[in-house]
Amino acid sequence: MSKGSVSKRPTIVDVAAHAGVSTAAASKVLRNAYGVSPEMKAKVQASMKALGYRPLASARGMRGRTHTVAVVVADLHNEFSSLLVEGIRRECERQKYRLLVAPAGSGKAAQDRMVEDLIDRGMDGIVLISPLGTDAELETMAKSIPSVVLGRHGASPEFDSVAADDFGGANLVVDYLVSLGHRQITYINHTTEGTNDARLPEEVRVRGYVDAMIRHGLGDAIDIIQSQWSQEGGEESGRAILSRTTKPTAVFAGCDVAAFGVLTALWEAGIRVPDEVSVAGFDNIFTTSLAPISITTVDQSGLDMGATAGRLLLERISGRTEAVNSVVRPSLVTRKTTAAPAPYPVDVAPRQ
Repeated sequence: MSKGSVSKRPTIVDVAAHAGVSTAAASKVLRNAYGVSPEMKAKVQASMKALGYRPLASARGMRGRTHTVAVVVADLHNEFSSLLVEGIRRECERQKYRLLVAPAGSGKAAQDRMVEDLIDRGMDGIVLISPLGTDAELETMAKSIPSVVLGRHGASPEFDSVAADDFGGANLVVDYLVSLGHRQITYINHTTEGTNDARLPEEVRVRGYVDAMIRHGLGDAIDIIQSQWSQEGGEESGRAILSRTTKPTAVFAGCDVAAFGVLTALWEAGIRVPDEVSVAGFDNIFTTSLAPISITTVDQSGLDMGATAGRLLLERISGRTEAVNSVVRPSLVTRKTTAAPAPYPVDVAPRQ
């Protein structure tokens, strides 16, 4: 150092360069943010010590609120996700907050990257719709930013949660179909690659289906097709049912989008709904109520669920620390795609 020069205080940029990591990564370590590996933390902390780095107190207090929150959603094609987002948006608008919709893509790695980016970009809080990950992982994230988990079941002291009674909703559908006289009821479930988290809606709904079938003495008739809750997944499931020698008298799709796919496959094969096969869904998205379609389904008040999640998040941001776990009671909406089964067997061959 030359005579008269002033020693330059090391910055986070200097620490990042010394550790051989990005400035964003070094900043995450400094903030003890979600998604930092132990190896990264040790490397950055070693560089902080070597350089004598100390964060400025003024810098730590500069951020403040941005009055912007985000909702992380994996499936924007599912109309029910749009209902949830709209409910959150309305509550944010009412309280003068901006909402950023963040598509997370598929898989846990993509979800985690999105959450990290949102934290780095200064969101005041986040809502995660049916997130993947363990309780411990979600709690670690929630320690970095006020959080609400929407759709996934289970309470935590670190974050709020809002979910429908998916188990009870599935019971409602099976109970109704059995009351009509159905005994062969096929259920279409959703498979998430790389996870079998018992708290996700798909896992709770399938347990509700199984429970109701056993309760009605139909344990031997349990029939579950593992597919995807999408139009394509529903169509594939419908075609699989049509390929069987005997088919069920009723199909219960775990979500309305998959129910649309099933209906498409049946209609294209000339199978009459509900004269030959009844079809029910779950979610009560808007298009199920359209007169030419009119699907029997379960209503779980998507707009209300979203609004509740938004309200809880803003309460968290305002300082509430006690966790809230809200469960919405579903109701059955009976429409034109379900009826008593035909009194005689029908073939499954597509009509020419």
